[in-house]
Amino acid sequence: MLGYTKDLFILPFDHRSSFLKKMFEVQGRAPTEDEIEKVKKAKEVIYEGFKKAISQGIPRESSAILVDEQFGDELLSDARENGFTIILTTEKSGQKEFDFEYGDEFDAHIKKYDPTFIKALVQYNPEGEKELNARQREKLAQLTKFAHENGYKLLIEPLIPATVEQLAKFASDPDRYDREARPFLTSRMIKEMQKGEVDPDVWKLEGMVRAEDYQMAVKQAKADGRDNVGIVILGRAADASIVENWLKVGAKVKGIIGFAIGRTIFWDPVIQFEEGKINEDEAAEVISKRFLHYYHVFIEARQGL
Repeated sequence: MLGYTKDLFILPFDHRSSFLKKMFEVQGRAPTEDEIEKVKKAKEVIYEGFKKAISQGIPRESSAILVDEQFGDELLSDARENGFTIILTTEKSGQKEFDFEYGDEFDAHIKKYDPTFIKALVQYNPEGEKELNARQREKLAQLTKFAHENGYKLLIEPLIPATVEQLAKFASDPDRYDREARPFLTSRMIKEMQKGEVDPDVWKLEGMVRAEDYQMAVKQAKADGRDNVGIVILGRAADASIVENWLKVGAKVKGIIGFAIGRTIFWDPVIQFEEGKINEDEAAEVISKRFLHYYHVFIEARQGL
């Protein structure tokens, strides 16, 4: 059955190009073995923070990790052995156009880990390049078909970067674009995807500032009998206060089932660990506390506390 109605609180650390470029200054070349091991270690620290958060109060059945095969192979295997909910990413990292990380062999790489969810990130503006959008819909429809025929839940993360023309309408102010245009583009994007046979069980959407914006997205996500399709709010590496506001507004909207917050939670403690300012356990503890904090923000807002 299409959809996912349980709570879903995701710690995503499937980042690859951003880790290499921004954390380890690897750009325009392949990483060395030492750099690869550093990325793997960073992800191990984040995973330890996830496990701590579960031991400290986040319900196991409501939490999930989102990670990649390239740097997270051992973590994926460990998570499966421990019965954690796994979300496996499928896209090539750092590209403008969606493509499968492992090309036509994407299915074998998914079956290797047997995750609960498979995930695809895509940049898709309904007022952007039509041919680009069509190519991306076609590949995502292929992923949809594979997921539903093989018993996997599908999570799609569509980012809607402003076109030059759209930004110009708002005096090149990205915040105004976010507030005044993106919510409407989000609903249009979901509708176009649905018409193109792209049907995720959960949409992972950029945060919004008004309840009616979330309600509009939920209405389209659940259109035409898709009653059980859910939405989680992504963090987009925003400041804590901004993320908290997105959660407080969204948590009260029926159909918003959780969040996926990554860099806002783990970036600083991982950098401090890499710089030798804190040890592995201290970094994991900070990550755990932040993950728990956003969980409580969401739950308390939903309950009206």
